[in-house]
Amino acid sequence: MHIHVSGKQIDLSDALKHRVNTHMGNLADRYFDKALEAKVTFSKARSFFTCDINVHAGRGLTLRGEGEAADANTAFDDAAEHIAKRLRRYHRRVTSHARATKSDAIPETGRSYVLQQPPPNKKGKANGHANKTQAATDEAEEQETYAAIIAEHTTDIPHLSVSEAVMRLDLAASTILLFRNRKNQQINVVFRRDDGNIGWVDTGPG
Repeated sequence: MHIHVSGKQIDLSDALKHRVNTHMGNLADRYFDKALEAKVTFSKARSFFTCDINVHAGRGLTLRGEGEAADANTAFDDAAEHIAKRLRRYHRRVTSHARATKSDAIPETGRSYVLQQPPPNKKGKANGHANKTQAATDEAEEQETYAAIIAEHTTDIPHLSVSEAVMRLDLAASTILLFRNRKNQQINVVFRRDDGNIGWVDTGPG
Protein backbone atom coordinates (compact mmCIF):
# COMPACT_ATOMS: atom_id res chain seq x y z
CA MET A 1 0.00 0.00 0.00
CA HIS A 2 1.39 3.38 -1.01
CA ILE A 3 0.89 5.90 1.77
CA HIS A 4 1.66 9.58 1.25
CA VAL A 5 1.87 11.68 4.42
CA SER A 6 2.18 15.45 4.08
CA GLY A 7 1.66 18.68 5.98
CA LYS A 8 0.29 22.00 4.77
CA GLN A 9 2.71 24.63 6.00
CA ILE A 10 3.65 22.51 9.00
CA ASP A 11 6.59 20.17 9.61
CA LEU A 12 5.81 16.56 10.51
CA SER A 13 8.04 14.50 12.76
CA ASP A 14 9.46 11.17 11.59
CA ALA A 15 7.70 9.53 14.56
CA LEU A 16 4.31 10.80 13.39
CA LYS A 17 4.94 9.67 9.81
CA HIS A 18 5.99 6.21 11.02
CA ARG A 19 2.87 5.98 13.22
CA VAL A 20 0.59 6.93 10.32
CA ASN A 21 2.23 4.45 7.95
CA THR A 22 1.98 1.62 10.49
CA HIS A 23 -1.66 2.30 11.34
CA MET A 24 -2.79 2.68 7.72
CA GLY A 25 -0.85 -0.43 6.73
CA ASN A 26 -2.58 -2.46 9.43
CA LEU A 27 -5.95 -1.13 8.28
CA ALA A 28 -5.24 -2.16 4.69
CA ASP A 29 -4.03 -5.63 5.72
CA ARG A 30 -7.22 -6.21 7.67
CA TYR A 31 -9.73 -5.18 5.02
CA PHE A 32 -8.04 -5.42 1.63
CA ASP A 33 -5.93 -7.90 -0.29
CA LYS A 34 -4.46 -5.60 -2.91
CA ALA A 35 -2.11 -2.65 -2.65
CA LEU A 36 -4.01 0.58 -2.21
CA GLU A 37 -3.19 4.26 -2.07
CA ALA A 38 -3.77 6.54 0.89
CA LYS A 39 -3.15 10.26 1.28
CA VAL A 40 -2.93 11.65 4.80
CA THR A 41 -2.74 15.43 5.04
CA PHE A 42 -2.18 17.46 8.19
CA SER A 43 -2.81 21.17 8.60
CA LYS A 44 -3.26 23.65 11.41
CA ALA A 45 -6.20 26.00 11.89
CA ARG A 46 -5.83 28.42 14.79
CA SER A 47 -4.76 26.31 17.78
CA PHE A 48 -6.08 23.02 16.36
CA PHE A 49 -4.52 20.41 14.10
CA THR A 50 -6.66 18.85 11.38
CA CYS A 51 -6.11 15.56 9.58
CA ASP A 52 -7.71 14.51 6.30
CA ILE A 53 -7.41 10.87 5.16
CA ASN A 54 -8.35 9.77 1.65
CA VAL A 55 -8.00 6.08 0.77
CA HIS A 56 -8.39 4.70 -2.76
CA ALA A 57 -9.64 1.19 -2.09
CA GLY A 58 -10.28 -0.12 -5.59
CA ARG A 59 -12.14 1.10 -8.62
CA GLY A 60 -14.86 3.51 -7.60
CA LEU A 61 -14.39 2.88 -3.88
CA THR A 62 -13.04 5.80 -1.85
CA LEU A 63 -12.88 6.17 1.91
CA ARG A 64 -12.55 9.51 3.69
CA GLY A 65 -12.09 10.55 7.29
CA GLU A 66 -11.50 13.91 8.97
CA GLY A 67 -10.20 14.67 12.43
CA GLU A 68 -9.46 17.71 14.56
CA ALA A 69 -7.65 17.94 17.88
CA ALA A 70 -5.16 19.95 19.91
CA ASP A 71 -2.29 17.79 18.62
CA ALA A 72 -1.52 16.04 15.34
CA ASN A 73 -1.50 12.50 16.75
CA THR A 74 -4.98 12.83 18.22
CA ALA A 75 -6.28 14.47 15.04
CA PHE A 76 -5.03 11.45 13.07
CA ASP A 77 -6.63 9.05 15.56
CA ASP A 78 -9.95 10.88 15.14
CA ALA A 79 -9.81 10.73 11.33
CA ALA A 80 -8.70 7.08 11.31
CA GLU A 81 -11.52 6.12 13.68
CA HIS A 82 -14.08 7.70 11.34
CA ILE A 83 -12.81 5.45 8.55
CA ALA A 84 -12.64 2.40 10.84
CA LYS A 85 -16.26 2.87 11.94
CA ARG A 86 -17.44 2.96 8.33
CA LEU A 87 -15.34 -0.08 7.47
CA ARG A 88 -16.74 -2.04 10.40
CA ARG A 89 -20.25 -1.16 9.23
CA TYR A 90 -19.60 -2.49 5.73
CA HIS A 91 -16.85 -5.00 6.51
CA ARG A 92 -18.17 -7.96 4.55
CA ARG A 93 -19.33 -5.96 1.55
CA VAL A 94 -16.16 -3.85 1.31
CA THR A 95 -13.97 -6.95 1.45
CA SER A 96 -16.06 -8.64 -1.24
CA HIS A 97 -15.91 -5.54 -3.42
CA ALA A 98 -12.12 -5.30 -3.16
CA ARG A 99 -11.74 -8.95 -4.19
CA ALA A 100 -14.24 -8.76 -7.05
CA THR A 101 -13.18 -5.43 -8.55
CA LYS A 102 -12.06 -7.01 -11.84
CA SER A 103 -15.46 -8.59 -12.39
CA ASP A 104 -17.35 -5.32 -11.89
CA ALA A 105 -18.99 -3.75 -14.91
CA ILE A 106 -16.84 -1.02 -16.42
CA PRO A 107 -18.38 2.29 -15.35
CA GLU A 108 -19.62 4.81 -17.86
CA THR A 109 -17.85 8.13 -18.08
CA GLY A 110 -19.31 11.60 -18.11
CA ARG A 111 -18.09 15.17 -17.80
CA SER A 112 -18.23 17.25 -14.64
CA TYR A 113 -17.74 21.00 -14.60
CA VAL A 114 -16.99 23.70 -12.06
CA LEU A 115 -18.89 26.91 -12.77
CA GLN A 116 -17.64 30.26 -11.54
CA GLN A 117 -19.91 32.20 -9.24
CA PRO A 118 -20.12 35.95 -9.99
CA PRO A 119 -18.75 38.37 -7.39
CA PRO A 120 -21.27 39.51 -4.74
CA ASN A 121 -21.19 43.13 -5.94
CA LYS A 122 -23.02 42.11 -9.13
CA LYS A 123 -26.16 41.30 -7.19
CA GLY A 124 -29.01 43.64 -8.05
CA LYS A 125 -27.29 44.99 -11.17
CA ALA A 126 -26.85 43.82 -14.73
CA ASN A 127 -23.89 45.03 -16.80
CA GLY A 128 -23.63 48.12 -14.59
CA HIS A 129 -27.03 49.56 -15.57
CA ALA A 130 -29.03 50.02 -12.38
CA ASN A 131 -31.91 51.66 -14.17
CA LYS A 132 -33.01 48.56 -16.10
CA THR A 133 -36.42 47.15 -15.45
CA GLN A 134 -36.57 44.40 -12.84
CA ALA A 135 -37.43 41.80 -15.49
CA ALA A 136 -34.44 42.75 -17.63
CA THR A 137 -32.17 42.79 -14.59
CA ASP A 138 -33.31 39.34 -13.48
CA GLU A 139 -32.80 37.93 -16.98
CA ALA A 140 -29.30 39.37 -17.25
CA GLU A 141 -28.36 38.08 -13.80
CA GLU A 142 -29.65 34.62 -14.67
CA GLN A 143 -27.48 34.56 -17.78
CA GLU A 144 -24.33 35.71 -16.01
CA THR A 145 -24.69 33.56 -12.87
CA TYR A 146 -22.37 30.52 -13.01
CA ALA A 147 -21.75 31.31 -16.71
CA ALA A 148 -18.01 30.67 -16.86
CA ILE A 149 -16.63 27.11 -16.80
CA ILE A 150 -13.37 27.21 -14.82
CA ALA A 151 -12.67 23.45 -14.57
CA GLU A 152 -13.64 20.30 -16.44
CA HIS A 153 -13.10 16.69 -15.40
CA THR A 154 -13.94 13.17 -16.49
CA THR A 155 -16.13 11.41 -13.95
CA ASP A 156 -17.19 7.77 -13.64
CA ILE A 157 -20.86 6.76 -13.52
CA PRO A 158 -20.77 3.33 -11.85
CA HIS A 159 -23.38 0.57 -12.22
CA LEU A 160 -24.60 -0.11 -8.68
CA SER A 161 -27.51 -1.27 -6.61
CA VAL A 162 -29.06 1.38 -4.36
CA SER A 163 -27.55 -0.19 -1.25
CA GLU A 164 -24.09 -0.20 -2.86
CA ALA A 165 -24.51 3.46 -3.80
CA VAL A 166 -25.47 4.36 -0.22
CA MET A 167 -22.43 2.44 1.05
CA ARG A 168 -20.08 4.34 -1.26
CA LEU A 169 -21.66 7.66 -0.32
CA ASP A 170 -21.12 6.89 3.36
CA LEU A 171 -17.58 5.55 3.00
CA ALA A 172 -16.47 8.60 1.03
CA ALA A 173 -18.27 11.00 3.41
CA SER A 174 -19.80 12.56 0.29
CA THR A 175 -23.00 14.56 -0.04
CA ILE A 176 -24.15 13.20 -3.42
CA LEU A 177 -23.49 10.24 -5.73
CA LEU A 178 -24.66 9.76 -9.33
CA PHE A 179 -24.94 6.15 -10.57
CA ARG A 180 -26.77 3.88 -13.00
CA ASN A 181 -29.20 1.63 -11.17
CA ARG A 182 -28.24 -1.98 -11.86
CA LYS A 183 -31.89 -3.04 -11.47
CA ASN A 184 -33.54 -0.80 -14.10
CA GLN A 185 -30.49 0.68 -15.91
CA GLN A 186 -31.68 4.23 -15.20
CA ILE A 187 -29.62 7.13 -13.89
CA ASN A 188 -30.16 7.50 -10.14
CA VAL A 189 -28.89 9.82 -7.42
CA VAL A 190 -28.42 9.29 -3.69
CA PHE A 191 -27.70 12.28 -1.48
CA ARG A 192 -27.35 13.26 2.15
CA ARG A 193 -30.34 15.20 3.44
CA ASP A 194 -30.18 18.06 5.95
CA ASP A 195 -31.95 15.84 8.51
CA GLY A 196 -29.16 13.26 8.30
CA ASN A 197 -31.11 10.70 6.28
CA ILE A 198 -30.25 9.59 2.73
CA GLY A 199 -32.38 10.73 -0.18
CA TRP A 200 -32.78 8.67 -3.37
CA VAL A 201 -33.89 9.91 -6.80
CA ASP A 202 -34.88 7.23 -9.34
CA THR A 203 -35.46 8.46 -12.90
CA GLY A 204 -36.96 5.14 -13.99
CA PRO A 205 -40.67 4.61 -14.68
CA GLY A 206 -42.83 4.46 -11.58
